[in-house]
Amino acid sequence: MLHEPAAQAGNDPASEFKKKVGIRMFIAYAVVYAGFIIINTAAPKLMGRQIVFGLNLAVTYGFGLILLAIISGLIYNAICTRKEDEMEAAEKNGETNE
Repeated sequence: MLHEPAAQAGNDPASEFKKKVGIRMFIAYAVVYAGFIIINTAAPKLMGRQIVFGLNLAVTYGFGLILLAIISGLIYNAICTRKEDEMEAAEKNGETNE
């Protein structure tokens, strides 16, 4: 039995664009995460303060980080898919890609 990818992978002309978007989104997420770490190290008692629905800042911020990661992934996928579609349409029309 031969184990190969279902779809053949080739050169991805959108890879440079996707890399730039990914790095920017990673930096944005890292800044938000750094805020979590800074609060934990500089003012740990602040993390115990109740924020919403009886949940403290640590839990609220933690869930926020998880949701931000999921939403960022969905946004990244949408942006990259749109760019790939644009590049594919431009290639079919004989235009040069940027």
